[in-house]
Amino acid sequence: MRGALAITGLVLSLLTPMTDTQTSSPPQGKITLDIKTINGSGCPAGTADATAVMSDDNTSFTVTYKNFAAKTGASTTAIDQRKNCQINVLVHVPPGFTYAVAEADYSGFAHLAAGATALEQANYYFTGTAATARVPHTLSGPFDGEWHTRDAANVLVYAPCGIDRNLNINAELRASAGSSDGNTTSFIEMDSSHASVATTYQFSWMQC
Repeated sequence: MRGALAITGLVLSLLTPMTDTQTSSPPQGKITLDIKTINGSGCPAGTADATAVMSDDNTSFTVTYKNFAAKTGASTTAIDQRKNCQINVLVHVPPGFTYAVAEADYSGFAHLAAGATALEQANYYFTGTAATARVPHTLSGPFDGEWHTRDAANVLVYAPCGIDRNLNINAELRASAGSSDGNTTSFIEMDSSHASVATTYQFSWMQC
């Protein structure tokens, strides 16, 4: 069966405790991103990479992963079945502005045999603060095609004004054979070898 999956989740207490209901238009000029580290079982150093690109209107940035996949079935191990990738990125914000992550949209491809399941989840935090709760998005086989999930913050929590704090995004993929034939391979992936796969993080801006 081919198809697309769209799920909306709730991410609680995004980032650091500075809240305000007054949002601003994005600052003028190009915002730049500086990826400090990329690490995890789904993107070990030297074997996989990711790129982050800011949108022209400063409302979002996009991360493209490579070789980020979890699989289960014949000849797979527990390590194959659970993968994570953590990105540590510094967003260079103009003076007088701060930002929150308002939404995160994930997409990828999956092939799941009947009885198999897959999961995508992520958490977010600034360096030096507690990580947010993970919100699981699940997919059940039989399935063969694109999947889409969305994390959304019910209360916008902004980065502290005037302080550079690296944003950490820890994404995870899992695949489980469940009741499927153990000799059949099932997988879920976020992989840039498919041109339409990208993860988009939406900003909300506020003047300090």
